[in-house]
Amino acid sequence: MTENHDVTGVSSIPPIIFAEASVHSVEGESLFATTGSITHENVERYYNKPELVDKAVEKLKEAGFEVLHIGNTTINISAPPETYEKAFNTKIVAEERSVMKHGQMGTATILDDPSTEMSGLIDTSNSTLSDVLEGVAINEPVYYLSLGDGGVATLERPSSMATPPLATAPNIQGYYLDVPEDVARILQADSVHDEGITGRGVHVAMVDSGWYRHPYFEAKGYHANQVVLAPGATAPTHDESGHGTGESANIFALAPHITFTMVKQGGLPNVDAAVNAAGDFNTAVQLQPDVITCSWGFDTKQRSSISAFERVLSTAVANAVRQGITVVFSAGNGHISFPGQHPDVISAGGVYVDETGRMQASNYSSGFNSRIFPGRKVPDVCGLVGMQPRAQYIMLPVEPGDELDEAEAKIDPMSGSTDVDGTTPSDGWARFSGTSAAAPQLAGICALLKQANPAITPQKIKEVLMSTATDIIVGVNALGAPAGPGSDVATGSGLANAKKAVQLARNIH
Repeated sequence: MTENHDVTGVSSIPPIIFAEASVHSVEGESLFATTGSITHENVERYYNKPELVDKAVEKLKEAGFEVLHIGNTTINISAPPETYEKAFNTKIVAEERSVMKHGQMGTATILDDPSTEMSGLIDTSNSTLSDVLEGVAINEPVYYLSLGDGGVATLERPSSMATPPLATAPNIQGYYLDVPEDVARILQADSVHDEGITGRGVHVAMVDSGWYRHPYFEAKGYHANQVVLAPGATAPTHDESGHGTGESANIFALAPHITFTMVKQGGLPNVDAAVNAAGDFNTAVQLQPDVITCSWGFDTKQRSSISAFERVLSTAVANAVRQGITVVFSAGNGHISFPGQHPDVISAGGVYVDETGRMQASNYSSGFNSRIFPGRKVPDVCGLVGMQPRAQYIMLPVEPGDELDEAEAKIDPMSGSTDVDGTTPSDGWARFSGTSAAAPQLAGICALLKQANPAITPQKIKEVLMSTATDIIVGVNALGAPAGPGSDVATGSGLANAKKAVQLARNIH
């Protein structure tokens, strides 16, 4: 069904489709049928019936599906489109819809079953799997929330393609922030570090484009586990985009002694997006970290309806928080972003701090009142984000010659932009930010709070961050919302303050 979506044309169907198969729930109510929001408070109602899971897996495999992951609420599957059509007696169609991606408007291929009212939902009632499945949600593409040329790459980048980068950032002209010093100082984490609160003993997982073991991380002594490949991902030692590697430096700037795990997202050839986001996120949940941070999403515009994919992703987020995992998502860069508007996440907006220390709302970052979740205001609190046109604000380490390394260093012939970050296209350093940077910054502060008070809950962490933030009273965000005294949709509660947050967290019992 395509109602409430901007359809720009038809498109070809990819060779492999990723989806989430929902087993009949324990209380008998389908997560696709409920009219209310699915949050940590009610998500258990939508857990799979345990006695049906093994049978569902067996029948899915018999029908030709690859079972990628089994979660509490759904089963992640993949198969060619004809397998879906045969198993569920339906027809899959592909549409081109207008979306915000990589900081500008574009189009994305969205798959749908036109016989159902909910976008992206496959009806299982006319199939031999109806006794075990209540519906199947087709995954939608998601995009990273910083500006660059592309999304998820699927081909391994040989290490011989570029010279190994330096551990120290190049010294270039202009105002920008360095990690870790500037980011830690402005967010007031440096004094917290001096007190021994550095994130030690806290596990943070990031779901992103991958992680390259840059000499910068080695020189700083940061600890990272081996990259975990989400279903469909390849090349664990490479980050073809650069997004995950660069933005992860923001976490370490705030919490240098965390245990860090990158969950690398997969893609498809010629698709500039992550195409199995729910499966990627659930892979991170399975690791049982203390914090999950995600700097990606998609634009729901101003619609109030919710797709099948949004249902399963909402359920995945709620399930994580139900298990005590703090979840941080970017609020968006001119997007009405999802899952950044889900009630259970800490939604990360943006504040720009100039060379004089003056603070204002970033005109690159989003803030809005959600129509999907009435009463939900986005963002909750802010990290550091640059200004339009490209938010080239924080110097970050990346894999040499990857997409962001090249994109931020070159003139864009398509847009006529002459904004370059002062680095070279293969030096392993790039300037960028967006709310993609704000989310891992907040995740780092969450890790500090977790070390300071191991018993603190995700709900209390959000409350602490919001109640201790520095109010921002000037500036306008990317959607035109002005900042003013008190909480507002331009910057939420304001710029996060690690020092005050840790002080408050220590006193919560």
